[in-house]
Amino acid sequence: MMKVNGFIKSGSVSRNGQNTIPRVNNSSSVDLIGDHHVGTSVDTPMRPDAFEKTDQEKMAVIEDHFREIMETLGLDLTDDSLSGTPHRVAKMYVQEIFNGLNPVNKPKISVFGNKFNYGEMLVERNINLNSTCEHHFLPIVGKAHVAYIANGQVIGLSKINRVVDYFARRPQVQERLTVQIANELKQILQTEDVAVVIDAKHLCVSSRGIEDESSSTVTAEYSGVFKEKERKDEFLKYVSFGK
Repeated sequence: MMKVNGFIKSGSVSRNGQNTIPRVNNSSSVDLIGDHHVGTSVDTPMRPDAFEKTDQEKMAVIEDHFREIMETLGLDLTDDSLSGTPHRVAKMYVQEIFNGLNPVNKPKISVFGNKFNYGEMLVERNINLNSTCEHHFLPIVGKAHVAYIANGQVIGLSKINRVVDYFARRPQVQERLTVQIANELKQILQTEDVAVVIDAKHLCVSSRGIEDESSSTVTAEYSGVFKEKERKDEFLKYVSFGK
């Protein structure tokens, strides 16, 4: 297992050189991880051959497999409403909700000099966040709130939204997503003074399992001066998490 470009590259290889996917042999432990929403790594786990297939090749494979899933469930794919669903799902997975898995889709961020000499925190709040729980492949929907204090460099406001969206567009655990956004902004801005808070609802909580529709999950990552109580409280006041 090795780390490449912010991803964990992993996977077992058989004697014929093909990657193999282990089958579940302990359903109780698997359910426990999923129901408790436990993440296993800070970086997104990826196989070494993750990008050997083109998007079109991936879509063709997913389409075939999803058609088999629908047929196994007993659905009639000759119905006009269902006949195109395997293709639509494959396209959605590869080119839409999971396109953040491919580094070629990473937003290109330009930095600019802080010509105004603005020395206070910049806060971008209520950023729309749509992600997918990696345990059940159900939506995570919420808001991200991001702040940083410039260390001589700034970025366009919309670029913060694009960073959030890029890391959200992959199977995720909310804690990992929060850390990944913060780490990326620290690297781009060359500063440790970054804060990220995410408040989101998980459909794997509201539509299955405990079926709690009222709860939401809040995660946070504070770095640099945001670890100081005064700065943290100021940030939380701006995003209405503090008094």
